[in-house]
Amino acid sequence: MKQFPRYSRSASLISAALTLAFSVSAYAQNPQRQLLQVKHSPSHVSITTNDGQYQITPYSSEVFETRFIPKGEVLTPFDQQSHAVVVKPQKVKMQFQETAQQIDYVSSGISVRIQKAPFQISYFYQGKLLTSEKLGYEKIDTVEKNKERISFNLDAQEALYGAGARALGMNRRGHRLPLYNKAHYGYEEQSSQMNYAIPLVYSSKMYGIHFDNAAIGTLDLDSTKDNSLSYETIGGRKTYQVIAGKSWANVIANYTQLTGRQPLPPRWAFGNFASRFGYHSEAEARQVIAKYRADQIPVDAIIFDLYWFGKEVKGTMGNLAFDQDNFKNPKGMISDFNQQGVKTVLITEPFILTTSNRWQEAVQEKILATDQAGKPFTYDFYFGNTGLIDLFQPKARDWFWNIYKDLAQQGVAGVWGDLGEPEVHPSELRHANGQLGADQVHNIYGHEWAKLVAQGYQKDFPTQRPFILMRAGYSGSQRFGLIPWSGDVNRTWGGLRSQPEIALQMGMQGLAYMHSDLGGFAGANLDDELYARWLQYGVFQPVFRPHAQEDVASEPIFRAAKAKQLAKAAIELRYRLLPYNYTLAFENQQQGLPLMRPLFFVEPDNEKLRAHSASYLWGKDFLVQPIMQAGQQQADVLFPKGNWIDFYTGQVYVGGTSHTVKVSEEHIPVFVRAGAFVPMAKPMQSTQFYNEKELDLHYYHDASIRQSKGKMYEDDGLTANAFLQGKYRLYQFSSDYQEDLSPNTHLQIRIERQQAKQISASPKHITLHLHNLPSAPKQVMQDAEALVFDWNSTNRILTTQLRENSKSSNLIRVKW
Repeated sequence: MKQFPRYSRSASLISAALTLAFSVSAYAQNPQRQLLQVKHSPSHVSITTNDGQYQITPYSSEVFETRFIPKGEVLTPFDQQSHAVVVKPQKVKMQFQETAQQIDYVSSGISVRIQKAPFQISYFYQGKLLTSEKLGYEKIDTVEKNKERISFNLDAQEALYGAGARALGMNRRGHRLPLYNKAHYGYEEQSSQMNYAIPLVYSSKMYGIHFDNAAIGTLDLDSTKDNSLSYETIGGRKTYQVIAGKSWANVIANYTQLTGRQPLPPRWAFGNFASRFGYHSEAEARQVIAKYRADQIPVDAIIFDLYWFGKEVKGTMGNLAFDQDNFKNPKGMISDFNQQGVKTVLITEPFILTTSNRWQEAVQEKILATDQAGKPFTYDFYFGNTGLIDLFQPKARDWFWNIYKDLAQQGVAGVWGDLGEPEVHPSELRHANGQLGADQVHNIYGHEWAKLVAQGYQKDFPTQRPFILMRAGYSGSQRFGLIPWSGDVNRTWGGLRSQPEIALQMGMQGLAYMHSDLGGFAGANLDDELYARWLQYGVFQPVFRPHAQEDVASEPIFRAAKAKQLAKAAIELRYRLLPYNYTLAFENQQQGLPLMRPLFFVEPDNEKLRAHSASYLWGKDFLVQPIMQAGQQQADVLFPKGNWIDFYTGQVYVGGTSHTVKVSEEHIPVFVRAGAFVPMAKPMQSTQFYNEKELDLHYYHDASIRQSKGKMYEDDGLTANAFLQGKYRLYQFSSDYQEDLSPNTHLQIRIERQQAKQISASPKHITLHLHNLPSAPKQVMQDAEALVFDWNSTNRILTTQLRENSKSSNLIRVKW
């Protein structure tokens, strides 16, 4: 033990926790499994049992992988690889301790205890029991397709999250959930099966279990009320990772390190989108953008639904080329839109109808999934009789990418992948020249589709950031830049109420850009109040994209005057927040942090917050309370720890309490954390015209905050891997408040610029707004010079123009 003295405390903590481990799991051991042999190597532990072999491998001190290979089973090449994990195991200092009763495999974070008889594996984090296997992997016989199961023991109190996109309530314990990507048209407040079925479960004890297997199956989150978490599947690899950490930020960082981080989207992705189902012609699209510009409502992109390749909804899917009658000059249209700061995004689907212009080409090129005899598998669904592009065949991937490549060369800036569950995917259908069944690959179809596009851009457009909007995906899809949305939600208040939960859950699972069709998609419900409230919520969700069936306009330019006015105000605020939002995206790229965060993210021990999704954090500094009821006049707001300042009125609320606030028609309730720095932009009509030389920097002062920090990241908004290439600026903000009985009370604000070598210097003209000051200051200094300032005594806001200079550090001192 002298070799690893730093771990002796961890080992003793595990011993102390052993009684707890037995109390949780002693009833749930597998007496049939017997340990025969244990081998310890520098990188892992191998355990031979009477029915197979375990291999336990630390990826880091906070991520451990356990793999089981049943006796006599030979894995196919497809099942030998992980489709989620992208990192290799690190070299981790470990202790290996063996006694007659047990084996302890101990790191500074996670430790594993293998009880010899009866055989059982338990997981600890810094001496605290997380969970333990109940019966290990076992063969099962159910009415479903599932053939195998692994189960874990739960505490009676722990809440469970994850399992992909669902509308169930934040705590998903008690549900049995299919792991099968499937669209749910017109859902509202409840949906147990949607487009993203991710085999990942988080516990309120701050650990996660990721079941690393692509095949379809079921997650049972203690539906039988016996304190069990079970993963069932039709087959495939029997591998899972246990992920832990000291905080939720740490746990999610570990998971996204394991499965990949989201590259920074193009800056225009944070603007407003013109979108509906759909624009029928070039003339109509031009008229829409012209009206946005005439009404001075900012817009950054236009999305074309089905009609860009066909005049009818049915019968044309798979054409994958502009309809020449209605789009006579698409390249010219796209170029003209670009000049106005508007990007073009096109919908595509993986279905090639037998009536489409490309059917014969698809058959001849052999790019379609097949039947048992090797012929194209055709079947009927809503849009017609179809085949399915076989993304698990290299030839088909190349064929599909070449279509995207041609469109990109015409100026198309974004890919919209729809129906990628796939929406209809018969089990008898075969992929990869008959080697893979549909159920083996169903849940990773959208994942592979996003990968195809991302890799295509890396190869043929390496300097360009792709925009990849996808309706379905899998664990780790974020690393391809996939931007998910919540599917065909009903255009009702019930539809709105489910959206924060879906986005919060998916952000924790790595897919931080989950968002909704703002205003709702399905149904011809004309409700201006609902529309305004949904767009006001959309200001504080990752992607601002109103979209709907065309019976009722999704674009604010076609709404009634009052609704248009409210929508315009929301959109303008969205653009003003661009520097703050873009910095959130940078944090996501670097650390995997969600943009939308549940309140328990910062108070994990607060049991009241475990099932809370009525409000949430936008980054670390905004508390957002969406309005989810018609005619709502007031809202009960739960304030997390710390003081919070009303974004609109300046009123201060003490954290750890609940307050009833009056609701305004003009906006939803939003609060800023005391001590926060919020960088904001000047108004603009497109992010293409973002003025990086002008900045409004807001600091939210409070006497309870003696010191605080903030930051702002910026680059050109276009270049792929700008940060790695050193083409960025990073601003660090800090405050220091000294309050005493002498006349020397002062507030210091420091602004420091880290200038990367590969980007030009860009001195800024900064307007500094200091909120919630106690009284009018006597003096404001920038370095050694006095500044002229304005003082609003009603709102207690000081405003001053900082001198523009090229210094990398500036100190502002406010004296009373």
